Amino acid sequence: MTEERLFNVYCDESCHLEHDGSPVMAWGAIYCPEAASHIISLAVRKLKSEHGLAPDFEAKWTKISPAKVEFYLALLDLFLADERMRFRGILVPDKGLLDHARFGQSHDDWYYKMYFTMLRPIFCAPHHYRIYLDIKDTRGGPRTRRLHEVLANSLYDFNQECVERVQQVRSHESEQLQLADILIGALTYANRGLRTSPAKTAIAARLCERLGQNILTRTSSFSATKFNILVWRARDLTG
Repeated sequence: MTEERLFNVYCDESCHLEHDGSPVMAWGAIYCPEAASHIISLAVRKLKSEHGLAPDFEAKWTKISPAKVEFYLALLDLFLADERMRFRGILVPDKGLLDHARFGQSHDDWYYKMYFTMLRPIFCAPHHYRIYLDIKDTRGGPRTRRLHEVLANSLYDFNQECVERVQQVRSHESEQLQLADILIGALTYANRGLRTSPAKTAIAARLCERLGQNILTRTSSFSATKFNILVWRARDLTG
């Protein structure tokens, strides 16, 4: 009989608004056993100190620069080496193809469906999960409650025992959220075909070197558990 375990799931997203000028949209989650979460946080803070950064420095994709690239590469290596941490992501290469009206849904409806699609492979009975979302805007509170309802109902978890909680946290307070931000950043960078930043290109290249050349641009195999993504494409109904 499988022993019940509690997992923390740290979720972030990029270019999630419908009309923000970016064609690419992505969600991602770092997840690990709850019992390992604090130990992982301490390891990341130690790494920051070793690279001359304050322990409370917020690592972010947008902060990657030539001066800090060695730290970010070391942070990526830490994630890759730690078997307790895994990443699951979903990528929409061209959200300009979305036609919500055709399917009788709003962008928010679709947003929750995509969140469930991203998280579903993480959930496994009889384990329990606590989900932490990066605070984005003033709509975060209602969205968080709605996401908990959608996840629980989709899993027939009406007593919210499998997904124990869904709550917002600030990314500067969570090393795992910072890692999620960096991996999502690499996803969107690669799928926009960018090579404008040598430092960011080096981060994306390290992932491809360690996990596979097409790891950032193709749907992962079912057996890929360390880093698993789904490339979700809107159906072209114009023909």
